[in-house]
Amino acid sequence: MIRPETQTDTSLVHAVHSAAFPTTAEADLVDALRANDHLVVSLVALDEVQLIGHIAFSPVTIEGVELVGLGLAPVAVLPSHQGQGFGGQLIRAGLEACRELGVDYVVVLGHPNYYPRFGYAPASTYSLDNEYGAGDEFMVIELTPRCLAGHSGLVQYGDEFRALA
Repeated sequence: MIRPETQTDTSLVHAVHSAAFPTTAEADLVDALRANDHLVVSLVALDEVQLIGHIAFSPVTIEGVELVGLGLAPVAVLPSHQGQGFGGQLIRAGLEACRELGVDYVVVLGHPNYYPRFGYAPASTYSLDNEYGAGDEFMVIELTPRCLAGHSGLVQYGDEFRALA
């Protein structure tokens, strides 16, 4: 089951990210985004017994472009439940929630062989750059068709991401 995060999920979400990644950086990032009210979409996945996954979407901007953009980061699934499709379910549900909110585009910094299955394409094909020097790992999906046509620039994540760099 996938549902929006609630206040009672906070410590469990932190635990999922801490278990899924080698450091607590992603868990701390989610905590900072939540504290600053920058979790625009925050969903959890549950199996029959426990919270097993989480996905976060927070604001991003392109200088001089008046579109609503979000960044997918991070997404995590407990190691014991990885490879079973829960991450993909979270991504699909998250993108659908973004569509329902009227978000124009979503960026992600991730594996270039994984995210295209959800509709992501290299951001460079849209003349979009990133703050991290990433190439094909930096991708975008237009939720509003052709919204990025004629736009280009540097996509910037929130201060919470810079604080972790």
